[in-house]
Amino acid sequence: MVDRRTDPTVRVRLLEGAARLLAEEGPSALTLRRVAAEADTSTMGVYTHFGSMADLADAVVTEGFARLAARLAEVPHTDNAITDLAGLARAYLVNARQNPHLYAVMFGTAPLGMYRPQTADERKRGRYAFEEIVETCGRAVKQRRLRPADPLAIASQLWTAMHGYVMADVGGYFGEDGTEHVLVPMLVTMLSGLGADPDTALASIKTLTATDATPR
Repeated sequence: MVDRRTDPTVRVRLLEGAARLLAEEGPSALTLRRVAAEADTSTMGVYTHFGSMADLADAVVTEGFARLAARLAEVPHTDNAITDLAGLARAYLVNARQNPHLYAVMFGTAPLGMYRPQTADERKRGRYAFEEIVETCGRAVKQRRLRPADPLAIASQLWTAMHGYVMADVGGYFGEDGTEHVLVPMLVTMLSGLGADPDTALASIKTLTATDATPR
């Protein structure tokens, strides 16, 4: 029998259980007994992996950004940075659909109460996850697929739009047609405004429609 105190899957279950409680019920639900029950472990098991509820909430945010960064890092680099941006957008959407509770907590859309990030550094801790997006925007500029601009500024604009879409998508507001009828046109419009050829951008971004096969 696996010792629950050392079972590596317990930590993952604790993180995902805590994320669900925070996203669906708020910080008042994050109690020792509730979290332990979510993870099918003992209350002592919570302290085996995390020193306190505040440490657990912090680890939920960290886990959310780690999963996002890993998913974005899987997107291959090609000789067309616009295609790569489309791949990053797809990866971002898939990650949010597969980890909706983590996504809500990591971006603060779930009320965190006393567990919310307090300092400027804490609020910026997940920015490393977007390095792939910034780097790809830089390559798009170098390839002259976008007009000269600060890659960080470009990435920030694209992420802001993408985040807004993802929040509505995860909430089920667009149904099965959102990717084709909302997300693709939105990105084509944004990239065209940033200097991309509209037809080329559309051809690159059409791959996003494959995300509709991803379970919500």
